Amino acid sequence: MSRRHEVLRALTEANGPIAGGQLAERFHVSRQVIVHDVALLRAEGQAIDATAFGYRIAARPGGVRDVFATRHRSQEAEVELNCLVDLGITVLDVVVYHPVYGELRGGLDLHSRRDVAFFLERLQRERGQLLSSLTDGRHVHTVEARDRETLSAGRRALDALGLLDEAEGTR
Repeated sequence: MSRRHEVLRALTEANGPIAGGQLAERFHVSRQVIVHDVALLRAEGQAIDATAFGYRIAARPGGVRDVFATRHRSQEAEVELNCLVDLGITVLDVVVYHPVYGELRGGLDLHSRRDVAFFLERLQRERGQLLSSLTDGRHVHTVEARDRETLSAGRRALDALGLLDEAEGTR
């Protein structure tokens, strides 16, 4: 069996995301080789997500998805994300629409306050910036929940916090 398919097997058997660096160590290759392997697996049709926590097999169908357009200062990201995960909503990604580069997407896969804290701590530790810093705070999240009612509650909660930017739409 090829290394690439061993990577797929590792992701399939994992209970959560696996960092590219961990896969690289496990298979005694560079992280870039893992990035290439994942790209080839995706080209073969494998549903692999790249998240802030690493690679994972894409979530199985069962939940419902929506897109929330929001706008806020970077200091309010924690409030926004915790608001959603507290309601049982998974924040799958963040998307910004840059005038030069077009759509820029970052995988998040945030399920809990612990995930939010880890993401924000890593952002600070790596001296990174939120993608929304490129677009005056405007961004879109793909979100998932068990039912439409939960997603509606999330939309209302963001609106009550003054973070919803639905008038702007997704661009």
